[in-house]
Amino acid sequence: MGGAGSVMRLGVAALPRDRSFRCLPARDERWEAPPRAGAMLGGGARAAKPSFVSYISPEEIHIKEPIEKEVNPHLLPGELLLCEASTVYKYMQEDGLNRGTYGKLVCTNFKISFLDDDSASDDNEPQFKNKIVGENDITLQCVDQIYGVYDEKKKLLTGQLRKYPEKLIIYCKDLRVFNFCLRYTKEEEVKRIVSGIVHHSQTPKLLKRLFLFSYASAAPNNTDGRNQTVMFETLEDWRDELERTKGNVKYKTVTTNEGYRVSEKLPLYFVVPLCISEESILKYEGRGIPIWCWSCHNGAALLKMSTFPKEQDDSTSQMQKAFLDGIYKTISKPPYELLKLDDLSSSLPSLQDIQTAYTRFKQLFLIDNSTDFWATDVKWFSLLESTNWLEIIRRVLKKAIEVAECLEIQHTNVLLIEESATDLCCVISSLVQVMMDSYSRTKSGFQSLIQKEWVIGGHGFLDRCNHLHKSEKEEAPVFLLLLNCVWQLVQQYPPAFEFTETYLTVLSDSLYVPIFSTFFFNSQHQRDTNKSGESLKTQSGPFRFLTVWDWAVQFDPKAQAFLNNPLYAEKPKPDKSQRKTARFKHQRQLSLPLTQAKPSTKRGFFREETDHLIKNILGKRIGKFINSSDEPPNSLREFYDSWHSKPVDYHGLLLPRIDGPEIKVWAQRYLRWIPEAQLHGGGTIATAAKILDLMEEVQTLQVKMDEEHSQAVSGDVHSIPLLRNSARLSSLFPFALLQRQSVKPALPTSTWKDLEDEDDLVKRDDEFVDLSGDML
Repeated sequence: MGGAGSVMRLGVAALPRDRSFRCLPARDERWEAPPRAGAMLGGGARAAKPSFVSYISPEEIHIKEPIEKEVNPHLLPGELLLCEASTVYKYMQEDGLNRGTYGKLVCTNFKISFLDDDSASDDNEPQFKNKIVGENDITLQCVDQIYGVYDEKKKLLTGQLRKYPEKLIIYCKDLRVFNFCLRYTKEEEVKRIVSGIVHHSQTPKLLKRLFLFSYASAAPNNTDGRNQTVMFETLEDWRDELERTKGNVKYKTVTTNEGYRVSEKLPLYFVVPLCISEESILKYEGRGIPIWCWSCHNGAALLKMSTFPKEQDDSTSQMQKAFLDGIYKTISKPPYELLKLDDLSSSLPSLQDIQTAYTRFKQLFLIDNSTDFWATDVKWFSLLESTNWLEIIRRVLKKAIEVAECLEIQHTNVLLIEESATDLCCVISSLVQVMMDSYSRTKSGFQSLIQKEWVIGGHGFLDRCNHLHKSEKEEAPVFLLLLNCVWQLVQQYPPAFEFTETYLTVLSDSLYVPIFSTFFFNSQHQRDTNKSGESLKTQSGPFRFLTVWDWAVQFDPKAQAFLNNPLYAEKPKPDKSQRKTARFKHQRQLSLPLTQAKPSTKRGFFREETDHLIKNILGKRIGKFINSSDEPPNSLREFYDSWHSKPVDYHGLLLPRIDGPEIKVWAQRYLRWIPEAQLHGGGTIATAAKILDLMEEVQTLQVKMDEEHSQAVSGDVHSIPLLRNSARLSSLFPFALLQRQSVKPALPTSTWKDLEDEDDLVKRDDEFVDLSGDML
């Protein structure tokens, strides 16, 4: 990656031997600009006194003049303009060059948007464009934190403001960072725009105030009816799923919760063992009842169950315990398999731990400028390890492997237990199905899985994403954790998935787009209650919510092609002979290295001959990544090792590799907005471009052959995105802009000073250490 690996190469190969040489910093935080337009960057700051000698010419500051023509925002149905400010300077930091443009900053009831003269132009449009949210648009739900800069000091902006800042910094949940200079904006406009942005994006609001309802009542209902996703809103959907998995022999779909008379947290329809009576379901509002998730081919099933409240009096606790014992005995008898209970609250990190780890993790990617990026790059691995985010992903994947081993090898039913059964139960049950059911690795199958386990299953998206800004205590990136785990499988076994990592990235972005109902309710009951605007007695109401699975709303057909994997190994027909498939050799990137205390069975992340050098650069040894106390049991280790010793069946069971550097950072999602981390003309996109060119040529030849035989060309052929001039593409395409140029900035003085302290490193002769093979 352009992060750790590139700075390693820069630090060793490009450093001069003369220690008296002084480099020009990538950027001085106190802006010093040329007269006229450049003066608007100043923010009233005093010019910094030079503290170094440089033989390099000062950096050029690129500034576009204020726009002369009026640019109006593109408003969606139901979207209202709330406030705006003119002569706002949007500052960008790219590869050590100061760049920026003047424009208008607006705030609506849907988004914050920056408009410049390029906003009205269709020139140089990216191949992958979102029709709802543009490059300079931030939905109100996507705003994470807002800071104001007062006399070069950052201050978090919340609530009522007494003083208004000269600069506005907006940190987004999709990890974008926007810098706006307001010094030369009219004072009244500054007050209105800053107050409006803070109020509409940071203060608590009512559910009905979400733009979701404004859009649903105003937008025409012209969605694509060809969506193949199973929504699990009808009794037939659940019966079809039971039949698909051959689970209808031992399990049944129940209608006990029609009208939500059992619980508002449960869906209208769900599946339970045949032996469970309606009285048992009604007794404790669905608590203590095993709810079916999925059945394995051998009959073993994955179940989940919500627990009883912990604080109960003795008599109530005894009654509940007797009730549970009766349930366990009933579903442990034939025809049911043996039952294993797994309390996820004790075997996996808590939601608070997950939130804390992710909060630390995302700070590594919320980069204000190039200087910050290069200053922290030297200690990248230690910072990454200290977040504990990759370790949580590893533990979740390990738990999914344990469950898969019980189902596949031991033929044992697994009952996942959690307080509400709507958080970690959703993660594990979804992962197990992705690993064991090839249907869940298709695009429609994966979307149906999310509908079944998360949307209808009652995951509290509204609270966990904190869309209403009511309580940060409830916030936790549970769904993002699932997508990160699925991404590990996608990058390890690409041919097994019909969708791409780009699909997962835009799905994560869609969490914050409030025109879809998919991720903006806590339960099916909450959505149904608010759908009519009145009560459930009204069968049809004014609100017709869109589903996120209709990708045509966000992307045109050419852009949607990037969501489909052209190398997906479709399941062969039964009459065709099975061919052994060679194991896909995946790449290593942005993963934590193993230490000598825990050697890998394969080639290590670092070469032995560079071990001492790497320790010097990192400043300390990387801690032990896999705790000895957390080692898998022998049976699980045998299952894991045995599976990985055989060729991969892309339509059978998939087990993720979870040792050390096999767990990687999702580079496309977390690094896509950092120009310094991009490899232009490199990365996986370079390979994909060549493959897509070949596929396009094959399709062209096929069309010619069909024309020669006077046959009609099938309309079902997938369109292939054209990736012309792949040398100009970034490794983080399609999110990185095509026009960005990557010029490595001078090594920051802070990093230079740190490296100067390492005597062993400085005294070495110039040496090129190529880590790119492992990092990419």
